[in-house]
Amino acid sequence: MKAQEKSYFESFREVAKAVNSTLDLKEVLNLLVSNVTQAMDLKSCIIRLLHPKKRTLEVVASHRLSKKFLNKGPVDADKSISDVLEGKTVSIHNAPEDPRVQYPREIAEEGIASILSVPLSLKGRVIGVMRLFTSEPREFSEEQINSAEAMAEMGAIAIENARMHERIKHDYEAVMEDVYSFVGYRRSL
Repeated sequence: MKAQEKSYFESFREVAKAVNSTLDLKEVLNLLVSNVTQAMDLKSCIIRLLHPKKRTLEVVASHRLSKKFLNKGPVDADKSISDVLEGKTVSIHNAPEDPRVQYPREIAEEGIASILSVPLSLKGRVIGVMRLFTSEPREFSEEQINSAEAMAEMGAIAIENARMHERIKHDYEAVMEDVYSFVGYRRSL
């Protein structure tokens, strides 16, 4: 196994362990972006989830991005590499010059040269994106794209697990509240 393949495998394994060991979504997604950044020798990485009503992409995890860049303004899902929302992975070699990039000046100021934008999908529906940023222009190999897509799938699973956990917890608390109310009612009779 080549060193790069081993690095991808180890990162994937770490993320898989985190997904299976915790329901803390922030912890898992932060581990994901840091592992992807390290394994793929990136400048940085970010995960954004689609806000269904506003049609914006909201930051949920990032690694090695400045506060200025993160606060540059709303990222419009329909103006910022929108093909990803159709489930397509998009590779952009020269990000500051590409018309699909919503904030080209901010991309250049952040020192980002290339972008790989990968959809986060659940049950055939795109819920967000994972974007990989390089500081030097890069043509992403098929192996790198496949690895990024596998990591994005793990991120989507973590999001689904955390959401399901929250729903179950909420339903449980509602049922228990009803039980306690009923028991209190019965005692008062």
